[in-house]
Amino acid sequence: MLNIVLVEPEIPNNTGNIGRLCVGTDSRLHLIHPFGFVINDKNLKRSGLDYWVHLDVSEYADIEEWAKNIPDPSRVFLMSSHAEKSYLQNDFQDGDWLVFGKESVGLSKEVLEQFENHLTIPMSKLIRSFNIANSVAFVIGEAKRQIGLKS
Repeated sequence: MLNIVLVEPEIPNNTGNIGRLCVGTDSRLHLIHPFGFVINDKNLKRSGLDYWVHLDVSEYADIEEWAKNIPDPSRVFLMSSHAEKSYLQNDFQDGDWLVFGKESVGLSKEVLEQFENHLTIPMSKLIRSFNIANSVAFVIGEAKRQIGLKS
């Protein structure tokens, strides 16, 4: 099972969408406060539809609380548009932690400095980043392809 981590998510529709993706791919969702919305927000529920009740989700007050739950920091992969290594060049394993930052600014320098593995999603120079829900879908798709999705 993959662990999808959203650090300080700001947009409820994105989080709901990612929650639904996690249910569909048997992945766990980890949400790190503060949020830009209330967790029972109607948009969050609308994006997650009726799948939200099946979601394996955990919330953490901050990065430090979340980091205490990581058994092997070498299996934490932070997504950043500034990273040099593509997620397509990475060797994913079951249980990996895939970390995504805020929609507006990504992961902070402080968070990036806590872990060594930084990955990027190749994109046209005409854009700064992909929508976070799309980014999560790209990376989960590749990780699941490598691991072998079992239904």
